[in-house]
Amino acid sequence: MTGRDSAAGMFADRLRVLVVAAHPDEPDEYVGGTAARLAQAGHGVKFLSLTNGDAGHQSTPRKALARRRAAEAYAAARELGVQEYEVLDAHDGELTPSIAMRRKVVSRIRRWQADVVITFHDECPGHLDNRAAGRLVREAISVVGLPNVVPRAPALATEPVCLLMPDHDALAHHRHDVVVDVDATIEAKLRACAAHASQFLEFAPWQRGLLDQVPPADDWDAVRAFLLEHWEPYLRTQPEMRAAVAAAGLAPVGEYAESFQLADYGRAVTVDEARALLS
Repeated sequence: MTGRDSAAGMFADRLRVLVVAAHPDEPDEYVGGTAARLAQAGHGVKFLSLTNGDAGHQSTPRKALARRRAAEAYAAARELGVQEYEVLDAHDGELTPSIAMRRKVVSRIRRWQADVVITFHDECPGHLDNRAAGRLVREAISVVGLPNVVPRAPALATEPVCLLMPDHDALAHHRHDVVVDVDATIEAKLRACAAHASQFLEFAPWQRGLLDQVPPADDWDAVRAFLLEHWEPYLRTQPEMRAAVAAAGLAPVGEYAESFQLADYGRAVTVDEARALLS
């Protein structure tokens, strides 16, 4: 694994990576394979959900759902080797880029001593919580080095490198700057997604009219096939990813990959340096 000293001349050999999403299960879906790769290589990885996900079910009440989704997140973290999976207590569907929430994001970035922060695009169509999460990270990064902002959490000496992950509404707006081959960690990613059973085996199938096709949770082969079929754009390598890799003159990636765009904020690095950090 190439670290800061050898790639961009900035980072120690052990990276600290923070993935900031709006709901529990999103870090696993969009970054799970890369997170597992990094964890296996000895780097520190934390997932942060800015809401508790308490709106994401067709029948479970909010309080019970929030408890369940937190437990699912911790189980998913074990599958990936993620060190921490923190779920804040904001209501699902009500996330806004408020000053209070920005302070929480600043605090988490600092306390994790993040070298790399991965989050959502903040300017495109889609779920308002996801867009708000991206906006909060953008705004937090702009003050993460100012000691008088959130003074109880020591300011960072340098801004983290910031990367964007594509949720389903951001795909048309996403640039495939960094494509990570996750063939070696796809099983961990799939099992992490399956750990979020309330989402992948209940709520999303209900939304899509697929409840009659959901396999028994204890039939792993069937669950695996179900996930690969219905979440294919976030699991298998897409043609746009292969084209971006080919255009950059890089070695082809395998069957499974994840894609990241270098953000226009945060520590200034080249695309090649960003690739080296996650390679």
